[in-house]
Amino acid sequence: MFLTGRQAEILELAKAEGRVLVEDLAARFSVTPQTIRKDLNDLCDSKALTRIHGGALFPSGNENVKYEARRSIAAAEKQAIGKAAAAMIPDNSSLFINIGTTTEAVSEALLDHRELMVITNNINVANRLRGFSSIEVVITGGVVRGTDGGIVGEAAVDFIRQFKVDYAVIGVSAIDHDGALLDFDYREVKVAQAIIANARHVILVSDSTKFERTAPVRIGHLSQVHTFITDACPLDNIRQICLDQDVRLVETSTDGRNG
Repeated sequence: MFLTGRQAEILELAKAEGRVLVEDLAARFSVTPQTIRKDLNDLCDSKALTRIHGGALFPSGNENVKYEARRSIAAAEKQAIGKAAAAMIPDNSSLFINIGTTTEAVSEALLDHRELMVITNNINVANRLRGFSSIEVVITGGVVRGTDGGIVGEAAVDFIRQFKVDYAVIGVSAIDHDGALLDFDYREVKVAQAIIANARHVILVSDSTKFERTAPVRIGHLSQVHTFITDACPLDNIRQICLDQDVRLVETSTDGRNG
């Protein structure tokens, strides 16, 4: 689904407030309630929001927001995270990039790098990088998810295990308050675990909305990564985990200074 500017702003408001109301939105955007209802219907049809009487709710943490809707959530934050991650990856490196809209933002920021080898199970990342002669793109085999272009399954896991790379860039669907890294698809989790196990330096990229969500399948724990890049970390216990486990915390909202 293509989001208009107003719809993207409505989605951001719903994310921040938990819900939005037709009358409030009509007044905010100086449009009719009918126009807002159409916007909400479009967003609900794409599963970005859940319709209620008089408005809509941001999806509960147990629902996986559809791909196009995820791309529009915290888009500016993801771009800043992507740039910060790319800045840590030198030329002449090998790396994994897994599924996710934040990892895709990292791939966009890598386009000026030279002599990279990128192994990915994300068709969107492969398509973005394949036209650059200075970047060698290797894509895994496996089952392609039609929803987001992710490649999952045992074939992808077996393929990844053939490599030992310098860096891994991974995203997650949720981060629990105890530091657990979570996702929705157990097949994707198996691939992410293989990526973590076969990289010398693991970079977790995740915007702060992931602290507000939950998901049923455990990838691993924050202590298994070396660098965690986010726009902001509002949880003191997550900061403490990073400190105790020697995980470098980078918050882009504080201009990339370490936590």
